Amino acid sequence: MTSDVKESFSGDSPPAPAALAAKVRTLAPSMTRSMQLVAEAVAGDPAGCAALTVTGLAERTGTSEATVVRTARLLGYPGYRDLRLALAGLAAHQESGRAPAVTADIAVDDPIADVVAKLAHDEQQTLADTAAGLDTVQLGAAVAAASTARRIDVYGVGASSLVGQDLAQKLLRIGLIAHAHTDPHLAVTNAVQLRSGDVAIAITHSGSTGDVIEPLRVAFDRGATTIAITGRPDGPVSQYADHVLTTSTARESELRPAAMSSRTSQLLVVDCLFIGIAQRTYETAAPALSASYEALAHRHTPRAR
Repeated sequence: MTSDVKESFSGDSPPAPAALAAKVRTLAPSMTRSMQLVAEAVAGDPAGCAALTVTGLAERTGTSEATVVRTARLLGYPGYRDLRLALAGLAAHQESGRAPAVTADIAVDDPIADVVAKLAHDEQQTLADTAAGLDTVQLGAAVAAASTARRIDVYGVGASSLVGQDLAQKLLRIGLIAHAHTDPHLAVTNAVQLRSGDVAIAITHSGSTGDVIEPLRVAFDRGATTIAITGRPDGPVSQYADHVLTTSTARESELRPAAMSSRTSQLLVVDCLFIGIAQRTYETAAPALSASYEALAHRHTPRAR
C-alpha cells in the first residue's frame, strides 16, 4: 500500500463508528494479507477488539503492533486509540436492538420474493458503503473542475460505459459539452484534443481496465483535469487521476456478478457529481434543463386521434 493511498483515506477527522465496517469492506481488497486479518477482526468483533490493547489485537490476529497501527491509519484513524473508541461505538450501535441483516447470497432455488429482498438489501448496503467511503473533498474538487470545463470526456467500457453515458446525457441537458466514449480508439483520439481547462473522467470498477486507463493517461499528459471513479483507489488508473472518487467494493456471488454492485455504486457517485455541478452552474443549468424538457414534451403527450 502506497503512502498516497493512505493519505487519500486518512482525512482531517476519523470516520464515524457506523462507517467503519464500510471502510473495511471497501479497502480490504487492497490491503496486505496481515492488514486484512486485523481489518476482518475489528469488523467481525468490534466489542471484543475494543477491549484489547494494540499488543492484544496483534496477538489475536497473529500480526504485529506496527501492522495494527498501520491498519488503523489506513481506515482513517490517527492511531489505535481512536480506532478502539470507534469500535466501542460500533459495538454499542450493534447492541441497540437493530434486526440482523439479511444475507445477500442468492441461491439458484430461492423464491423470487427472497431474491427481491436480498437484492434490495445488498443494493442498500452498497449505497451506504459508497456514501461512507466517498471523499467529499475530492468530490468537491471534481465538481469545481467540471463546472468550468470547456469540455468533458467520459471513458468506460462494459457496464461502466452505461454509467458514463448516463453522466454525459445528464451534463448535456444542463448545457455542458460532454461526450461518453465507449470505443477505445475513439476515446484516445478524442483525448489527444484535450487541454488545460478540459476534464476527463474514467469509470472502472477494477481500476485496471486498459481501454479506460489509456485515454485518461493521454488526457492527463495533455493537461486536462482527470477524475477516476473506481472501486480500487490503489489501482493503475489512479496514477493518472488528479481526483479519485471511490465506489464500494462489490460482493460477488455466482448469480450476482461484480458489474451489478459496481454499477449501483458508480451511479450514486455520478449522481453526486452531477448534482454538485448543477448547483454550481444553476443560473445556466436551470434554463437549459427547462429547454430540454420543453423540447421533448411533445414526445410524452398522447396524440389526438
